[in-house]
Amino acid sequence: MPEYRIYHNPRCRKSRETLALLEEAGAHAEVVLYLEMPPTRAELEKLSQLLDLRPIEMTRTKEALFRELELSKDAPDADILDALAAHPRLIERPIVVKDGTEAVIGHPPEKVRELL
Repeated sequence: MPEYRIYHNPRCRKSRETLALLEEAGAHAEVVLYLEMPPTRAELEKLSQLLDLRPIEMTRTKEALFRELELSKDAPDADILDALAAHPRLIERPIVVKDGTEAVIGHPPEKVRELL
C-alpha cells in the first residue's frame, strides 16, 4: 500500500478538501502540520524536485509577507528556499507526497487524484 504524506494547514479549505479526498480513497496519510513543524531547507529542496517545480512555483507569492521580505518571482532559488524554510506560511498548500518519490500541490484538491 502506498505511503502518503500531506503538508497540511487545517485552517485552509483546499488543504482540508485534499485531506478528505485522500481519506475517501482509503489512503493512509501522515499529516504534517507544517506551520507547527516546518520542513527544513533540505526537505523543501527535495519537495521542489519531487514536484518538478522551481521553488518560486511552490511559493504563495500573493502573501503580504512575500512582498515584506522584498522577494520577487525572479529571486534566486536559494533565496526562495531560505524564505520558505524561515517562513513556512509562504509554502503553497497542501503538498502531497506519495512513497517519497512523487508529489503534487493539491491546488485544486483534485490534483491529488494523480497520485492515487
